Amino acid sequence: MISFETLYAAAPALTAHAPVLMVAGPLIAACVAALSPTARTSWMISVTGSMFAAWMALAITGEVARHGAVDYYIGGFAPPLGIAFYIDGLGAMMALLVSSAGVMASIYSGHSLAAEVRAEKHTHVQAAFLLCQAGLLGLVSTGDAFNAFVFLEVSSIGAYALVAIGEKRDRRALPAAFNYLIMGTIGATLYVIGIGFLYAATGTLNMADLSARLATLGDSSVVQAGFAFIVVGLGIKAAMFPLHGWLPGAYSFGPSLIVIFLAATATKTSIYLMARFIFDVFPDGAAFGRNFIAWVLAPLAATAAIVCSIQATFEREIRRILAFSSVAQVGLILLGLSLATILGASAGLFYLMAHALMKMTLFMAVGGLAISLPARRLDDFAGVARDAPWSATAFAAGALSLAGAPLTLGFLAKWRLLEAALNAGQIWIAATVAIASLLTLLYVGRMLEAIFFRSAPAGAPRAVEAPVGVLAPVLVLAGLNIWFGLDASLPEQLAGAGAKALLAGAP
Repeated sequence: MISFETLYAAAPALTAHAPVLMVAGPLIAACVAALSPTARTSWMISVTGSMFAAWMALAITGEVARHGAVDYYIGGFAPPLGIAFYIDGLGAMMALLVSSAGVMASIYSGHSLAAEVRAEKHTHVQAAFLLCQAGLLGLVSTGDAFNAFVFLEVSSIGAYALVAIGEKRDRRALPAAFNYLIMGTIGATLYVIGIGFLYAATGTLNMADLSARLATLGDSSVVQAGFAFIVVGLGIKAAMFPLHGWLPGAYSFGPSLIVIFLAATATKTSIYLMARFIFDVFPDGAAFGRNFIAWVLAPLAATAAIVCSIQATFEREIRRILAFSSVAQVGLILLGLSLATILGASAGLFYLMAHALMKMTLFMAVGGLAISLPARRLDDFAGVARDAPWSATAFAAGALSLAGAPLTLGFLAKWRLLEAALNAGQIWIAATVAIASLLTLLYVGRMLEAIFFRSAPAGAPRAVEAPVGVLAPVLVLAGLNIWFGLDASLPEQLAGAGAKALLAGAP
C-alpha cells in the first residue's frame, strides 16, 4: 500500500515554500508562455509549469501526511495583518487533483490544439490555461476568504477566454462563453457579497478566525444572509442543480484542452470551497446549516442525480451527454457530503476524484477522435472503433467506470456512497444512488453501442487513430480507471484524510 507519510518529493528547504511555489510556478509560466515565439515553445512551457506545480503538490501532500496541516504566511506576516495559505488533508488532496489534471491536459494539448484552435492563438491558449491552473491551485491553498474570491476569478478569466476560442470549430462556442461569463460573474458577485456580510459581523477574512468568531455569534441574521449568498454563489460555480445552466454549453463547444481541465477541476474546486464554508467555517451544529443540508443541499443533489441523468439519456450530441452526466455526478458527490459523517464525506470525496478521472478519460478520447472526425452527434461516431481501436478502447474504459462496472474505479466509488448512506440510515440516498446508476447505464450503453456495434453510414467521414501525443495520456488515464478499480488505496487514503480534515470530531 502506498503511504504518503514516506513521500519526500523535494528537499526540506524547497518543501517549506511549496505552498506558494505551487501557485507561482504556473502563474510565471503563463507570462512566459504568452511571450513565447512559437506554439511548440509555449506547449513545452505549459508542460513544464504544470509538472512543477504537481511536484510541489506532491511535496505538500507528503508534508501534510507526516506533520498535519501546513500554515504558510505570505511575506512572513501572520493573519490578520497578512494573508495565509492553509493546506490540510483536504487541501492537499485537491491540490494534487488540480495539478495532476493540469499535467495530463498540458501534455494532451500539444496535438489537440492544432485541430481546434487557430495557430496564431496557441501561445495565448497555453497562457490562459496556466492562468486557470494557477487560480485553482491558489483557491484550494488559501486560508483567506477574500483571497479565495481573487483566485476564483483568476481561474475564471482564463476559462472564459478558452471556451470562446473554440469558435474555430463551432461558432456556438461564443454564446456558450458569454453565458459562462454571465453566470460565473453572478456567482462570484454573490460570493463576495456573502463575504462582505461575514466581514461586517466578524471583522476578519481569515477562515480560521471566521470560524472562531462565528461560533460566538449564533444564528444571527447577518451571518445567515452571508451563508445564503456564499452557498448560492458557489453553487453556480459548482454547477449545482438548478444553477448549472452554463455547464452544458461550455463543455460542448470549448476546445478539448479546457473542457478536459474544467471537467476534472472547476466544479470540484467550487465544491471544495462550499464544503469548507458549510462544515468548517460556519459554527458546528448551527441550525441554519443543518437545515440547509437536510432541506436544500441533499434534495437538490438527489434531483440532479436523477433529472440530469434522464436528460443525458435523451441527448444526441456526445459532449452534451457527458456534460449533463457531469451535473448528475456533482449531485452524487454532494449527496455523499450531505451525510455529514466521516464515512459520507470520505465517500463523497472519493467519488469526486473518481469522477475527475472518468471525465478526463472520456473527454480526452472524444477530443482525440474529433481531430480526424469533425463530428458532434452520437450517430456520427458510429463504427469508429473499427478505425480508431485504441481511442475507442480508452473511451470504453472511462464509460464503463462511469457506469459503475465491476473492476473499475467507478464501481468502488458508487459502492462507497451506498455503504455510507446505509451506515447513516439514509435509505433514500442509497436508493437515489442506485437509480442514478441505472440511468447512467442507459446513456453509457447508447454511446458504447454507437461506437462499437454500429456500422458507419456509407460515404461518412472515417476516423483516424489519434496521434501518439494525444493517445498516450488518454491510455494512461484509461488504465488508471482499471488500476484503481483493483487497488484504490491511493485515492481512498487521500479521501479519508480529506474527510477527517473537513469533519474533525464528526462520527
